[in-house]
Amino acid sequence: MGVLHVDTPARDSLACDLMEVVRPQVDAYLLDWITRQFLNREWFFEQHDGNCRLMAPFTVELSKTAPIWGRAVAPIAEWVARAFWSTIRKPDAPFATRLTQGNKRQAKAAPSSHAPNAPGPQTLCRGCGKNIAVGRINCAQCSIEGATERIVDAARLGRLAAQTPAALTKQADSQRRHANARSAWDESCQPAWLSSELFSRKIQPKLSDVATSAIRSSMGVSRWYASRIRQGYRPHPRHWGVLARLAGVSAKG
Repeated sequence: MGVLHVDTPARDSLACDLMEVVRPQVDAYLLDWITRQFLNREWFFEQHDGNCRLMAPFTVELSKTAPIWGRAVAPIAEWVARAFWSTIRKPDAPFATRLTQGNKRQAKAAPSSHAPNAPGPQTLCRGCGKNIAVGRINCAQCSIEGATERIVDAARLGRLAAQTPAALTKQADSQRRHANARSAWDESCQPAWLSSELFSRKIQPKLSDVATSAIRSSMGVSRWYASRIRQGYRPHPRHWGVLARLAGVSAKG
């Protein structure tokens, strides 16, 4: 730790050296901040020469931690001062501990004072920079806007994926399979009790309580088509028997 040196006339070198002792605490605080939270762009201003300056709102937030670092440096500063004190002729007055108040606590048999932990950094919304709860990414308003944008992007990607050669081939095979099933279906094989009126009155209302996955696997259709059936869409009559079993409806009522 340096004592007497001057690298520039306007710098208090000894004071800077004393602060170096607590630099690991300050660095740990800042590194924890920038790795867990996002910084607000409005806090910084880049000059033409490339220097980055801190704006007033950010300096106000940082200055709130100054007492913490002051208490952390205090015992180091008094330790250095006591080292100087020991090399000179002792005056009648005892060594003063104005920073830590160690003499007063010793006289009162009070425990030593330790610097408390630095306050945690603020959590800022990625969208607007508003203070939000720890663990969140956006405020309520920006979360809605972000979700809307993600839905739009997902829909766009889905439309592009549906037009790929592989997707079109799969869709054509599925349509061909269902068309053949409709052609091969014989209406005379349908039980007499499984009428259109019974399907609308007893079966269809109960399908809303049946899981989409159960309808999909039983009928061999897509999840989207199974979801439409749960919402009230009437499928081809060849599926009514399967849906009746899922709904728990039989000829006995």
